[in-house]
Amino acid sequence: MAVLREIVAYSDDRLAAADVEDYCPNGLQVEAGTEVARLASGVTASLALIEAAAAWGAQALLVHHGYFWRGEPAPLVGMKGRRVRRLFEAGISLIAYHLPLDVHPVLGNNRRLGDVLGVVDAAPVDGSRGLLWRGRLPKPVVAEAWSQWVAAALGRAPLHLAGGPAEIRDLCWCTGAAQGQIERAADLGCDAFLSGEVSEQTTHVARERGLHYYAAGHHATERFGVEALGEELAGAFGIAHRFIDIPNPV
Repeated sequence: MAVLREIVAYSDDRLAAADVEDYCPNGLQVEAGTEVARLASGVTASLALIEAAAAWGAQALLVHHGYFWRGEPAPLVGMKGRRVRRLFEAGISLIAYHLPLDVHPVLGNNRRLGDVLGVVDAAPVDGSRGLLWRGRLPKPVVAEAWSQWVAAALGRAPLHLAGGPAEIRDLCWCTGAAQGQIERAADLGCDAFLSGEVSEQTTHVARERGLHYYAAGHHATERFGVEALGEELAGAFGIAHRFIDIPNPV
C-alpha cells in the first residue's frame, strides 16, 4: 500500500503542476480514501472508465481529462453527479493532470506521441510553453504513406488533408484539440502538422499555406502521457498499475 497524498505530491512535483496555468484544477480532484495498492489510468474520467477501474479493484484513478473545468457549472448533479457518486461508492480517488501532462518534456503527451511516431530531434517550439513540438522523420516519406504509418502506430486511421509537398520530413504536432496551431506550423515551414481534432477552416489553411494536416484523434493522441506517469508511479511506490483504454473515435 502507498499513501494517496504522497502519490499526489510526487506527481505534482514531477509535472511541475503548480507552474502551469490551466483550465481546471490539477492533482487530487476527488479524495475517496487514503491508501492505494492499485492505480488505474485512462484518458477521460468517464463513467465507463470508473466502472472498469472499480472492476479491477483500483483505489485511485489517474486521468488526463478530469472534472471541474473553468466555466463549467459547479453543482454535482446529472452526469457529473453520477460519476462522482460512483467514485465514492467504489472508494476510488481521482487524480487528474491536464496541461502539465501535455507539456512535460519526458512524460508529456507531445513527447510520448513523437516517440511513438518515430520522430527524431523532437523538441518544443520556443514560445509555445511546450504545447507545440517540432521534429523530423528519419527520412522523407510520401504523404499518404505516412498517413498509413500513423494509423498503424495509433490504431486508427487519421483524417489526412493534403496541402503540402509530395514527401514530408519536417513535422510539427500538438496533441488533442490543437488544430488552431496549424498556422504556427506553417510559419515554421513544416511539411506537415498533426493534432487530434479538425475544424472546417483547417482544410483551407492546409491548402493555402501549403502543408499536410493529419487529424489523428483527440483520444488517440493523448493516451501515452497518462500511461507513462502511471507506470512511473507504480515503480516509485511499489503499487500495481493498469492503463484502461476506453475506445473513443474522436
